[in-house]
Amino acid sequence: MLVVEDDPSLRLLCRMNLELEQFHVREAATIAAARAAIDEGRPDVVLLDVHLDGSASDQLLEELRASGIPVVVVTGSADLNRYRERADDVLGKPFEPSDLVAAARRHCVR
Repeated sequence: MLVVEDDPSLRLLCRMNLELEQFHVREAATIAAARAAIDEGRPDVVLLDVHLDGSASDQLLEELRASGIPVVVVTGSADLNRYRERADDVLGKPFEPSDLVAAARRHCVR
């Protein structure tokens, strides 16, 4: 699983909660770092923040979907419905850790 989030504390929260449930988690803080991580090894699922350092991650979302990688979009500011048909799952910020884990379980083959 790849967590793509520019907020270090939220990235840590995601990683810790997912690792407690035995998920292998890699992290990226930028779109470039996410692409590099994907090039290093295809993730089972990507947890993708909508806005990374002021840049929309829409292009990365489309690339991931085109390659068949499941995407769980995370957003605190965008209209959730805008992403429901474009992503495999959508989580609004703030979210419960149990919702994060449930989304990961729905889309990650371990």
